[in-house]
Amino acid sequence: MKTYKENCPELKIQLKAGQIKKAQIKSSKDSADFFRILWDDSIGIYESFFCIYLNNANNTIGWYKVSQGGIAGTVVDIRLIMKKALDVLATSMIMCHNHPAGTLSPSQADIILTEKIKQAGMFLDIKVIDHIILTEEGYYSFSDEGKI
Repeated sequence: MKTYKENCPELKIQLKAGQIKKAQIKSSKDSADFFRILWDDSIGIYESFFCIYLNNANNTIGWYKVSQGGIAGTVVDIRLIMKKALDVLATSMIMCHNHPAGTLSPSQADIILTEKIKQAGMFLDIKVIDHIILTEEGYYSFSDEGKI
């Protein structure tokens, strides 16, 4: 085995306490309400992507801001989403992004991304419960529409 001069660091999980209270998610409305708390006044300006990680009882373990983009899009790295899920030992997760323009319909890119994340979750035994699209006026649930 080849050795290097530098020491290999030990990796640790660190959860950061926050001001947002944990909750039990029972419906898409619960999800949308929880995610809406995470957004500031930028919901109509910048597109962002968040995940909520849950335990077996659908209680929130924590949340993660995956990315913040521009007016019309944001970059989502599936590996980072799944890494965080594994870090907190989540058994399920819910994703959310906003549409600053106010349209509630998912784009083809949203549908493809949702399916890719769902497949990654299936491989790791992490269930993707829903993908919520938020606007200033309302929300769209992939689960409610039978698309997840």
